[in-house]
Amino acid sequence: MTDYGHELIFGSFLTPDARRPEQVVALAKLCEQVGLDLATFQDHPYQPNFLDTWTLMSYLAAATSRIRLSGNVLNLPLRQPVVLARSVASLDRLSGGRVELGLGAGAFWEAIEANGGRRLTAGQAVDALDEAIRIIREVWAADQRGGVRVDGEHYRVHGAKRGPAPAHDVGIWVGAYKPRMLRLVGRAADGWLPSLAYLPKGAAELPALNALVDEGAEAAGRDPRAVRRLLNVNGRFTATGSDFLVGPPAQWVEEVAGLALDHGVSGFVLGADDPTAFQLFAQEVAPAVRELVAAERAEPGTRAAAVRQQREVVEAGAAPALAVRPTPDPGVRLTDHGRWDESTRPVAPPAPAGQTYTPHQQAVGAHLVDVHDHLRQELGQVRDLLEQVERGVVSAGEARGVLNRMTMRQNNWTLGAYCAAYCTVVTQHHGLEDNSIFPYLRRADSGLAPVLDRLEEEHVVIHDVVESVDRALVDLIRDPDDFTALRRAVDVLTDTLLSHLSYEEQQIVEPLARYGFYAGQV
Repeated sequence: MTDYGHELIFGSFLTPDARRPEQVVALAKLCEQVGLDLATFQDHPYQPNFLDTWTLMSYLAAATSRIRLSGNVLNLPLRQPVVLARSVASLDRLSGGRVELGLGAGAFWEAIEANGGRRLTAGQAVDALDEAIRIIREVWAADQRGGVRVDGEHYRVHGAKRGPAPAHDVGIWVGAYKPRMLRLVGRAADGWLPSLAYLPKGAAELPALNALVDEGAEAAGRDPRAVRRLLNVNGRFTATGSDFLVGPPAQWVEEVAGLALDHGVSGFVLGADDPTAFQLFAQEVAPAVRELVAAERAEPGTRAAAVRQQREVVEAGAAPALAVRPTPDPGVRLTDHGRWDESTRPVAPPAPAGQTYTPHQQAVGAHLVDVHDHLRQELGQVRDLLEQVERGVVSAGEARGVLNRMTMRQNNWTLGAYCAAYCTVVTQHHGLEDNSIFPYLRRADSGLAPVLDRLEEEHVVIHDVVESVDRALVDLIRDPDDFTALRRAVDVLTDTLLSHLSYEEQQIVEPLARYGFYAGQV
């Protein structure tokens, strides 16, 4: 058993799919909202179906406020070390110290060579990574005198200026599997970041691989505990257990805690593109694992009792009531839009008597509220931006200067781009419900039909409201001094959307917890 004592972190491993960029961004924001510590992205610069990882991370650094970001792992052969060091430091400073450096020596050499990189042997790749880490650390050492000088076989830097330094001690986490590379991790890196799926014998291989990292650290005079051990994991949340990390959250807690206490893993990065999986991982698995590991560290030998207690809670049955609370209607209206009569809205049939809900079902029901909270938050940002631009119009009208006029027009275009993007998200959300979720719920419970019919009718109305926002934006571009139509359109969108989201949650959060969003989810 090996526990290196690091604070536990939980993260996501997202696919940077260029065909669905809005999905990648939404998932990363969701990871922050549900409480994950880290969002990571694979880096294959030769893959045209992927977004460029560094560009994506830069975009997300501005779109988030708390979550840390990292490549998993960045492709060194196609990223020059000095430039990479300055890119990492710059983004770390801009984001308030939220960037880590996952780094890989390269693997797909045909693709690397086809895109301008050099093909290296396994031994050369180790040496090149060693040289690159030295260069990166030298560039970050902005307080030292003189330029950076590393005369390596693969990278030669003769007098490069130092800096900028990152805002915090950026961790260099290396993806590695072979003995020479693992010893390099122990000697020169801050963390080891392999994927469990690439270990043929699974977690059983970790002790021998950890020993190689420890060996490298000790040979370099380092404490092996200085090297954090992270792990990319895959799995599925299911009602019953069938394999490692395939089962209910309680099973995940026991197995993830075992990875921490038995194998020294302190960073768990879940490879998935499923919002519900991230919510369960962050809100059910992570807190319980932290509690279990902290108890064992404080009083060794308590883990078995804690695991038994958790199993007893699970076996005792599901929660007697649904803990998810639909968001209440704000009640206040900004307009007299008259788009529908709220008094005619149908009501969903009640849940069956004695209905209980597992933790997984609770999380599925809560997911709709989480998605809606994101829409409500962004609607607030649209309104805030509208007010800012209006204040700019007033000051520009006083100055009447050409420069202010150009700035104001630029702000108006920014507002237009933001509103258009937000309206697209709303439309896509409703399209998913109409084409997939609602038909499934109709089949699961025919008593929901009147409610689902009404929700679909309101989607059509909101689509018309969204189009009125678009028309108002066009008018604003023609006459940038008149915000009347746009203000009215955004107010109507606010009234209709907030009312609709609240009604939808009140009627279908419980059925979603009972049936899921799709067959087999619960």
